Amino acid sequence: MAADPEKKADANNESLAVLPATKPELHDAVNVAHGSITDELVLGKDGFALFPQPVLSDELDPLNWSAVQKHTILAIVMALYFMFTYITTTTVPSFPVLQEQYEASLEMINWTVAIPALGLSLGPLLWASPADIIGRRPILILGTIMALAATIGAALAPNYSGYMAARFFQGLGVSPASNVGLAVINDVFFEHERGQKLGLWVLAIDMGLLFGPLIGGFVSLAGSQWIQWLTAILLGVILIAEVAFLPETLYPRRLMLAGGKEGSAGEGVKRTKKLGLAHVKPLPGMTHPKVWDTLVRFAKTFKYSVVAVSVMTYCFGWYWWVLSVVTLVPVAYAEAYPEAHIQGLLYLGLIVGTLISEIFFSGRLSDHLVVKLAKANNNKKTAEMRLWLAYPAIILTAIGLIVWGISIDKGYHFMVGQVAFALFGAGIQMGNTAICSYVVDAYPMQSMATMTFYAVMLNMSAFVDPFFIVPWVDSVGFTWTFAGHAIITVFFCIPVIAAVHKFGGAMREKAGSPSWVNPEFEESVLHQ
Repeated sequence: MAADPEKKADANNESLAVLPATKPELHDAVNVAHGSITDELVLGKDGFALFPQPVLSDELDPLNWSAVQKHTILAIVMALYFMFTYITTTTVPSFPVLQEQYEASLEMINWTVAIPALGLSLGPLLWASPADIIGRRPILILGTIMALAATIGAALAPNYSGYMAARFFQGLGVSPASNVGLAVINDVFFEHERGQKLGLWVLAIDMGLLFGPLIGGFVSLAGSQWIQWLTAILLGVILIAEVAFLPETLYPRRLMLAGGKEGSAGEGVKRTKKLGLAHVKPLPGMTHPKVWDTLVRFAKTFKYSVVAVSVMTYCFGWYWWVLSVVTLVPVAYAEAYPEAHIQGLLYLGLIVGTLISEIFFSGRLSDHLVVKLAKANNNKKTAEMRLWLAYPAIILTAIGLIVWGISIDKGYHFMVGQVAFALFGAGIQMGNTAICSYVVDAYPMQSMATMTFYAVMLNMSAFVDPFFIVPWVDSVGFTWTFAGHAIITVFFCIPVIAAVHKFGGAMREKAGSPSWVNPEFEESVLHQ
């Protein structure tokens, strides 16, 4: 770069370039960050403007916290997001015991997987606005307490209806891990780190989904109730970590940036680490949404078609097959491997494929790819650059589904199924990361609303799947059920994703900008 910008260092010892407003041509050259109102432009090591823009002089800005603290916060959010799906699937190996205990059919017991997914689907609509009013921390803690109480209720439930009610509130309690958890990640990390961090966040939900039955299979040897007691112990540990190591991360960014590089406009505003541990009042220094705004914004999100189309395509043409696979493993291997703990080990292929995908082909690769493509595009990033990884992900998912279905009907060695699971798990992980990164990059200043939409649709698909998968397999067998899954994924998802990839920029331009932003970017009012 021809200019000689001032150099500064943030809390993570990363060299930053600060461009003064007196050189507007340099701002244009580096693709100015979305909605920046500061009189200086802070650049990252790659020469692109940082988003969000940090307040370099403010140690209370989460963007300036140490790498250790940021990743501790990320680990807590990931742990709760792990529980998001863990609570759903950890009971699967105990289905035969639950059938006997509650005198229920297999189809009815399958619904016990669907009912927490309903809580997970409705929860984001309930928690989002309060998290934008009183902050992320109290909502995550309150949700974890609810999930812990519900888990104890599930362990002690005397009948099927009581068990189903407890399962619903388990899902409702951990549901803030989706949209509120992602909001925390957006609060503490920059946009250029988003692919990797979202990849890890997605890894947590996928690992919870897959480790759930693996762990549940072994714990069930001590009794089906111990599955719930172990879940309660895990939630208790997370609750302690939240109280001890999770500060408030919602920061009045616009107010602080408006005060210039010294942040003088907001010096007297209590924020992040200065807030009390039991702070439950509206956070000072920003405008807050109304409690019902989450529902309004959810409905309005349908107008921003790239979000609605990409998310619903992924959820209802691709992701929900995960529940088909997970819930049918006990049925598929009932004769060959009837023991619950052995069936739990059959999820290892899914776990290996998911981990390999994240390490080599998901978040970090997505970030690297975006930088490379942007440099070839006159240093201009577009959200659609995130979608390139969706295509190989779709193919891997489809191949895994077909091979697994055939392996069950043909009675192939279980290792064939494990290879199929690895391919399927890799495809799901890549696809989930690509879609999440895309919708957040498409509307970064409305990330809470877009991820609320994503969380609702994702879990609605998970809620619906258990109601039709058993009758489908009973009708046509494993081969054609999962071949049907693969056909839908390839011939529906690829054309739709390709259309969004090609026309997404024009679609976003036509839809215009949303009428709201996350509270940290709102015109600030001082609440003392």
